[in-house]
Amino acid sequence: MKINNQKKAFSMFTAIVVIIIMSTVALLITNMTGKLVKETTAQYQREQAALLANSYTEYAVMAVTANDRATNCLTTINGTQNGYSARIQIAYIGNTATIGNCATTRKLSEAVATPSTELTIIVDAYIDYQDLDNPGSPNLVYHRRTVQKI
Repeated sequence: MKINNQKKAFSMFTAIVVIIIMSTVALLITNMTGKLVKETTAQYQREQAALLANSYTEYAVMAVTANDRATNCLTTINGTQNGYSARIQIAYIGNTATIGNCATTRKLSEAVATPSTELTIIVDAYIDYQDLDNPGSPNLVYHRRTVQKI
Protein backbone atom coordinates (compact mmCIF):
# COMPACT_ATOMS: atom_id res chain seq x y z
CA MET A 1 0.00 0.00 0.00
CA LYS A 2 2.77 2.37 0.77
CA ILE A 3 4.14 2.15 -2.75
CA ASN A 4 0.76 3.07 -4.25
CA ASN A 5 0.49 6.26 -2.14
CA GLN A 6 3.99 7.31 -3.17
CA LYS A 7 3.06 6.87 -6.84
CA LYS A 8 -0.02 9.09 -6.38
CA ALA A 9 2.08 11.79 -4.68
CA PHE A 10 4.68 11.65 -7.47
CA SER A 11 1.94 11.97 -10.11
CA MET A 12 0.50 15.01 -8.33
CA PHE A 13 3.96 16.62 -8.08
CA THR A 14 4.61 15.94 -11.80
CA ALA A 15 1.24 17.45 -12.77
CA ILE A 16 1.96 20.63 -10.76
CA VAL A 17 5.42 21.02 -12.35
CA VAL A 18 3.98 20.52 -15.85
CA ILE A 19 1.25 23.12 -15.20
CA ILE A 20 3.83 25.65 -13.94
CA ILE A 21 6.05 25.10 -16.99
CA MET A 22 3.10 25.41 -19.41
CA SER A 23 1.84 28.61 -17.75
CA THR A 24 5.34 30.14 -17.93
CA VAL A 25 5.59 29.32 -21.63
CA ALA A 26 2.10 30.76 -22.20
CA LEU A 27 3.10 34.00 -20.45
CA LEU A 28 6.25 34.31 -22.57
CA ILE A 29 4.27 33.74 -25.78
CA THR A 30 1.66 36.34 -24.76
CA ASN A 31 4.39 38.87 -23.93
CA MET A 32 6.17 38.34 -27.26
CA THR A 33 2.89 38.58 -29.18
CA GLY A 34 2.08 41.91 -27.51
CA LYS A 35 5.48 43.33 -28.38
CA LEU A 36 5.13 42.13 -31.97
CA VAL A 37 1.72 43.80 -32.34
CA LYS A 38 3.07 47.05 -30.86
CA GLU A 39 6.06 47.08 -33.22
CA THR A 40 3.84 46.34 -36.22
CA THR A 41 1.56 49.24 -35.31
CA ALA A 42 4.54 51.61 -34.95
CA GLN A 43 5.97 50.47 -38.29
CA TYR A 44 2.60 50.99 -39.98
CA GLN A 45 2.35 54.52 -38.60
CA ARG A 46 5.90 55.40 -39.71
CA GLU A 47 5.15 54.11 -43.22
CA GLN A 48 1.95 56.16 -43.39
CA ALA A 49 3.85 59.27 -42.26
CA ALA A 50 6.55 58.67 -44.89
CA LEU A 51 3.95 58.23 -47.64
CA LEU A 52 2.15 61.41 -46.56
CA ALA A 53 5.46 63.31 -46.54
CA ASN A 54 6.14 62.15 -50.11
CA SER A 55 2.65 63.13 -51.23
CA TYR A 56 2.77 66.56 -49.61
CA THR A 57 6.23 67.17 -51.07
CA GLU A 58 4.95 66.45 -54.58
CA TYR A 59 1.92 68.62 -53.90
CA ALA A 60 4.20 71.47 -52.75
CA VAL A 61 6.28 71.21 -55.95
CA MET A 62 3.10 71.34 -58.05
CA ALA A 63 1.76 74.27 -56.02
CA VAL A 64 5.00 76.25 -56.45
CA THR A 65 5.01 75.70 -60.21
CA ALA A 66 1.38 76.82 -60.44
CA ASN A 67 1.83 79.80 -58.12
CA ASP A 68 2.54 83.29 -59.42
CA ARG A 69 5.50 84.36 -57.29
CA ALA A 70 5.23 87.96 -58.51
CA THR A 71 1.96 88.45 -56.59
CA ASN A 72 1.87 85.71 -53.94
CA CYS A 73 4.64 83.94 -52.04
CA LEU A 74 3.83 80.34 -51.14
CA THR A 75 5.85 79.48 -48.01
CA THR A 76 3.68 77.03 -46.05
CA ILE A 77 1.10 74.34 -46.69
CA ASN A 78 -0.85 72.76 -43.82
CA GLY A 79 -3.21 69.82 -43.81
CA THR A 80 -4.68 67.01 -41.74
CA GLN A 81 -5.66 63.53 -42.81
CA ASN A 82 -6.80 60.54 -40.72
CA GLY A 83 -5.05 61.64 -37.52
CA TYR A 84 -1.91 62.86 -39.28
CA SER A 85 -1.07 66.57 -39.35
CA ALA A 86 1.17 67.93 -42.11
CA ARG A 87 3.24 71.12 -41.95
CA ILE A 88 5.09 71.94 -45.17
CA GLN A 89 7.62 74.79 -45.31
CA ILE A 90 9.03 76.04 -48.60
CA ALA A 91 12.23 78.05 -49.07
CA TYR A 92 13.50 79.47 -52.37
CA ILE A 93 16.99 79.53 -53.88
CA GLY A 94 17.53 81.75 -56.88
CA ASN A 95 17.96 85.33 -58.03
CA THR A 96 15.50 88.02 -57.01
CA ALA A 97 13.90 88.25 -60.44
CA THR A 98 13.06 84.56 -60.45
CA ILE A 99 11.89 84.37 -56.87
CA GLY A 100 9.65 87.41 -57.22
CA ASN A 101 7.65 88.37 -54.16
CA CYS A 102 9.31 85.65 -52.05
CA ALA A 103 12.69 87.42 -52.05
CA THR A 104 11.97 89.24 -48.79
CA THR A 105 10.61 86.31 -46.82
CA ARG A 106 12.13 82.90 -47.58
CA LYS A 107 15.06 83.50 -49.93
CA LEU A 108 18.15 81.45 -49.07
CA SER A 109 20.58 82.42 -51.84
CA GLU A 110 20.95 84.55 -54.95
CA ALA A 111 23.92 82.65 -56.33
CA VAL A 112 22.73 80.61 -59.30
CA ALA A 113 25.30 78.41 -61.03
CA THR A 114 23.77 78.37 -64.51
CA PRO A 115 20.82 80.07 -66.17
CA SER A 116 19.14 76.69 -66.70
CA THR A 117 18.70 76.30 -62.92
CA GLU A 118 16.98 79.58 -62.24
CA LEU A 119 14.83 78.42 -59.35
CA THR A 120 15.34 75.75 -56.72
CA ILE A 121 13.13 75.13 -53.73
CA ILE A 122 13.71 73.36 -50.43
CA VAL A 123 10.62 71.57 -49.14
CA ASP A 124 10.56 70.57 -45.47
CA ALA A 125 7.69 68.19 -44.72
CA TYR A 126 6.81 67.60 -41.07
CA ILE A 127 4.19 64.93 -40.37
CA ASP A 128 2.90 64.81 -36.78
CA TYR A 129 1.00 61.78 -35.48
CA GLN A 130 -0.05 60.24 -32.18
CA ASP A 131 1.39 56.90 -31.08
CA LEU A 132 -1.62 54.57 -30.98
CA ASP A 133 -0.02 52.28 -28.40
CA ASN A 134 0.77 55.14 -26.01
CA PRO A 135 -1.98 57.79 -26.27
CA GLY A 136 -0.63 59.96 -23.43
CA SER A 137 2.77 60.46 -25.03
CA PRO A 138 3.73 63.53 -27.09
CA ASN A 139 3.21 63.43 -30.84
CA LEU A 140 5.79 61.73 -33.03
CA VAL A 141 7.22 63.75 -35.94
CA TYR A 142 8.43 62.44 -39.29
CA HIS A 143 10.60 64.94 -41.20
CA ARG A 144 11.59 64.84 -44.85
CA ARG A 145 13.67 67.49 -46.64
CA THR A 146 13.71 67.69 -50.42
CA VAL A 147 15.66 69.98 -52.73
CA GLN A 148 13.87 70.36 -56.06
CA LYS A 149 14.77 72.30 -59.20
CA ILE A 150 11.80 74.03 -60.76
